[in-house]
This record gives sequence, structure tokens and C-alpha cells, in this order.
Amino acid sequence: MAEILLFHHAQGLTPGMHAFADDLRAAGHTVHVPDFYDGRTFDTVEAGVEHARSLGFGTVVDRAVTAADDLPAELVYIGFSLGVMPAQRLAQTRPGARAAVLVDAAVPAEEFGSWPDGVRLQIHGKQDDPWFGEEDRAAAEKLAADVDGAELYLYPGDEHLFADSSTAGYDAEAAALLRERLLAFLDR
Repeated sequence: MAEILLFHHAQGLTPGMHAFADDLRAAGHTVHVPDFYDGRTFDTVEAGVEHARSLGFGTVVDRAVTAADDLPAELVYIGFSLGVMPAQRLAQTRPGARAAVLVDAAVPAEEFGSWPDGVRLQIHGKQDDPWFGEEDRAAAEKLAADVDGAELYLYPGDEHLFADSSTAGYDAEAAALLRERLLAFLDR
């Protein structure tokens, strides 16, 4: 079983993020879910992004990254939207990383150097999600092409945060398929 560090999205550590972590725990995985918003949650992505902007995006990412300090090196990093930045950064820069799972966002590998050999990658996004727009999608497609064995899944629709059961963008069918694919990925 995997040990996972899961990073929440801009709306904060919502009940849906807790439920997602609990699903992974029920499958036998150890899941750490830091709250880099100090308990604050937001009703919309826009409000959460504004909060992150007020704190400074660099500060938010740094807060999230420090959550790994006291954890073992051999982690799987999972990030949702805003949480993709710390997940991808740690997967690419922290020795011992096992894998990264990026949901609703992706950044070019060059942002953090190059993709390390042996670190597996899975990416999930909605085809027409405006937050997973041209830039993120292009980064996801390039990562999928460049990282050996990477998996990229694009789901029909335009919902953002589609795997968080407590957000307006929740899509139960796509979220179930994401969980199925993620659990299979973790078992390999």
C-alpha cells in the first residue's frame, strides 16, 4: 500500500477532500492531508483563488511543501487544482518520490527542472474545464508524452473540481472513474 500526501484545491480542505482521502484510506493506503489554509474554506473557486492571491501563491505553495518535511521520502503526491503545484514540485524535486497524481491542473515539467526517472505520473482533467485551459492541458499532454508510462485521462464536460463531492463542479460518474483509475495506479 502507498503512503500519500494529498494537497487540497483553492476552495480549501473541504468535506469532499476529506471524503476523497477517506476513500483512499478505506482501500488500505496511508493518507496525509495538510490544510495550508488554516481551516478556511470557500464556496467558489474564485473566492479561494482570491484568498491564495492575498496570501501570495508562493507562500501557499511553500506552506504545502513543508507538510512533507516530517514524512518519509517514499510518497505519492496527489494534488487537486491549486494543490497540483506543491504535488508536482515535490514529485520532481524531493528524492524518493514514488509518483504524482495531478487533478484539474498541470504545469510544465521545466517549472521544477526535469521529470525524474522512475517517478510515475497520472493526470486527470475535464476536456472543457476553463480552469484546465489551454496552458494546463498543453502541459498535461507534454508531460504525458515525455514521462515514460504516464497516464492522461480527459473526461467529457467542463466542470472544475469534479472529483470533490462538496463542490458545485462535482461529477459523480467521472469521480468514480477517476477513483477506479487512481486505485489501480496505486496498486501497480
